[in-house]
Amino acid sequence: MDQVSLVIILLAALLIPLIMAKFKINSLPTAVMEIIVGIVIGPSVFNFVNTSDLISQLSTIGVIVLLFLSGLEIDFSLFKKRRTALTPLEQKNAVNTPKYSPVRLSVYAYSTIIVLSLLLAAAFKVSGLFSDFWLAAILFGTISLGIVIAALKEQELLSKAFGQTILLISVFGELVPMMGLTLYASVYGSNSQSLWLLLLILAVAALLLLRFKPFFRFYQNINKSTTQLDIRLAFFLIVTMVTVAESVGAENILGAFVAGIVLKLLNPSETTRERLDAIGYGFFIPIFFITTGVDLNLRTLLTSGKTLLLIPLFFLAYMVAKIGGHWVLKLRFKQANALAGTALTATTMTMVLAVLRVAKSMKTITSDQSGAFLLAALLTCVISPLIFNKFYSAEKEDLVKTAVHFIGANLSTVPVAQQLRKGWYDVSMYTNHPENYQTYHAQVPVTLMENFTAQDLQDHGVFDTDILVLGHIDAERNYELAKAAKAYGVRRIIVRFEDRNVLNEHEDELRELGVEVYNTPEANITLLRALIESPSTLLLLNDTENSIYEVRVLNHLYTDVQIKNLQFAQDITISQVIRNRKLIAPNGNTTIMYGDRLIFTGNKQTAAQIRQALATAN
Repeated sequence: MDQVSLVIILLAALLIPLIMAKFKINSLPTAVMEIIVGIVIGPSVFNFVNTSDLISQLSTIGVIVLLFLSGLEIDFSLFKKRRTALTPLEQKNAVNTPKYSPVRLSVYAYSTIIVLSLLLAAAFKVSGLFSDFWLAAILFGTISLGIVIAALKEQELLSKAFGQTILLISVFGELVPMMGLTLYASVYGSNSQSLWLLLLILAVAALLLLRFKPFFRFYQNINKSTTQLDIRLAFFLIVTMVTVAESVGAENILGAFVAGIVLKLLNPSETTRERLDAIGYGFFIPIFFITTGVDLNLRTLLTSGKTLLLIPLFFLAYMVAKIGGHWVLKLRFKQANALAGTALTATTMTMVLAVLRVAKSMKTITSDQSGAFLLAALLTCVISPLIFNKFYSAEKEDLVKTAVHFIGANLSTVPVAQQLRKGWYDVSMYTNHPENYQTYHAQVPVTLMENFTAQDLQDHGVFDTDILVLGHIDAERNYELAKAAKAYGVRRIIVRFEDRNVLNEHEDELRELGVEVYNTPEANITLLRALIESPSTLLLLNDTENSIYEVRVLNHLYTDVQIKNLQFAQDITISQVIRNRKLIAPNGNTTIMYGDRLIFTGNKQTAAQIRQALATAN
């Protein structure tokens, strides 16, 4: 019977994403649908599945892996001082944002959640509806990090400021209640260890980090498909930290979360993270969410009048506790997105389950009260993502085009600038020749400058760009300006050199700085050779509808996917895949990996959008 129930759960886990894709159900995260399906196949409706020891153990592993992967999602670079990390262009564009970084916003927002949770807990205690003040405060302050991450991933927001802000609020929404639950159990529980032993968790985490950091690159170098050392290390960290946490009287999920943080600080490769995601979200985590729904026996819970009274009250408390974050998020994001983010942080389930499990073992909560908290949490999992998906839209800062500044307006640069303006680029040109200004200013945005010194260009904001093209005919000046621009912080610089003497003298120096060098004679030679070897090259170059593109794949939605299975496979033709500086001749069965560079051709309108999607970090 145990095996039959497990087969049904795994079948449900397989069918849920297929059915959601078939019927285009995008308003709810997959995790929420898994909980709902668990209710349907459990005792509440059809009673196909009952939890056994085996399923309970797999579910426990699922929540442990979920919290471990949650620790892996934190971008610790956000906690560093950003002023020196930001390029001048980012500092210029972020006129108001440095004041309200994701870290600062998340701290402010969760501070309001703590205050409101304490007030709501006091209100329930005074009214007599729920007398345990600290337990209520912990429950109202919880946020379901797993469901939040799922929603942000599906919207491709984890790499954006909004997504990182909501993620950090949710991290606090699991970490703070987790610590609160540990302290609560230590103070009011009979079998808990001394509070000072909790410091052992951090001590062991620091020891593991220091012990494995020097050898982690070595592990990556000798890693093989038959050894999978990085995965073995990950599970060693999980089991070690979970064991330590349980030994000192803390929750196992606290140990798992800390283990995820330790591995994150070891800086694992993207391939390692993808394999861990595959193990977690492919097997253990769906079992946890579906089993959560199975354990919610609505037939029993809804027969109690007190439960029916408490459900809407607890649901309102979950929502109201997060409402202060709306005004905090409005400091940086538009009002609709502030509402969407506030609604998403009201989602709670994972920590509620953990808290109630501990409270039941301590006998500080009744079955009616526990059922009401659980059903209210389930309502937040359904309603909050619906509100989020309804109101969220891209922020203005996420829609900014790539800035390209050309120094030098001539026959080589102006046609390129004209074509780039039709795509995802914001183009500006600068010249110090009045005659060139008169000739071209009506065709492209050209600014006339008296001098082209590095200081003048800096003062006029020319170096405040994503891409700087030094297309001036003066090779020596291009060389000097390229070094000045690199020192200023321009991330990508393309330099024209027509003077071979200057090029031979300075090319290696510029390439070591990461500057890209080109010259017209070599470009012409390359083109002529291509025309001889491949006569259709000219047809492609003259095609006004199609063009050649190169993009680095940073979006996890398109990694570990075969080319033939890409949703836009019919719209583009991938001619080369560059992986680890090696060319791969692709076919339909070639799997796209994170960090691959794709060279492809396609329609100029659709291909530009596809390139944008592939290059959007998620």
